[in-house]
Amino acid sequence: MDYLYDGTFEGFLTCVYYHYYNERAAGIFTKDKYQMTLLGDYKEIKTEEDKAVKVYNAIKQKISNYDLKRIYKVFLSTVENKENKMLEYIVLGFKLGPKVSSLHGNATVFAVQDAEKKVGFEVHRLTGLLRFSVMVSQSGQEILYCEVEPDHDVLELLSSHFTDRFKHDPFIIHDKRRNKALIANEGKWYISDFSQDDVLDYSLEEREYRELWSKYFETIAIKERINPKCQKRCMPVRYWKNLTEFLYN
Repeated sequence: MDYLYDGTFEGFLTCVYYHYYNERAAGIFTKDKYQMTLLGDYKEIKTEEDKAVKVYNAIKQKISNYDLKRIYKVFLSTVENKENKMLEYIVLGFKLGPKVSSLHGNATVFAVQDAEKKVGFEVHRLTGLLRFSVMVSQSGQEILYCEVEPDHDVLELLSSHFTDRFKHDPFIIHDKRRNKALIANEGKWYISDFSQDDVLDYSLEEREYRELWSKYFETIAIKERINPKCQKRCMPVRYWKNLTEFLYN
């Protein structure tokens, strides 16, 4: 039987609970992406916090806290069939304990490890690629703002780096692909729904500096040393539309 859930991590963990205490899951899928078949049998699983907490603690205690974090990072990824890769990894982890993460040659472990690596690589890349601009709220408060369209759902994983970097400055990192944002101030942060209609206006100085930066970027370039292949490898084209230095080129 396939289990369908609401797309939350707690919902996934609830499905894992039913996999062990009710009926084995043939697969776990989100409700909105599930393709029904004439012969397929499925059940919608309602998220239950107490059951999710029980599975969460079981993974932490019987496998390891490291593996719990790994599984969560895979959950944040957009890799195909991620829920079933996670389920297989959890089942294997409950059998083998903490040593599961060291079985690099195992197909189940490799699939999860590869997905985690993709998420981690994007987080690392974005810590150096995000470009913040100064916006002004209706009350006149200046707020740092940037737009990003990551492949994976990494806002939460970016929070530690940027709250440490901007300890005393309010900022917003807007994930336009998922219509939500990381909103932070004074070292505290939360993630909220956020659409293009919520975006504030640039400050007057910001408009001037954006154009100056673009011109500076263009002026200091040494044409003979331009290396498009290297540039695209280090700064993938899909991120360029959110990089200030490319906006006026």
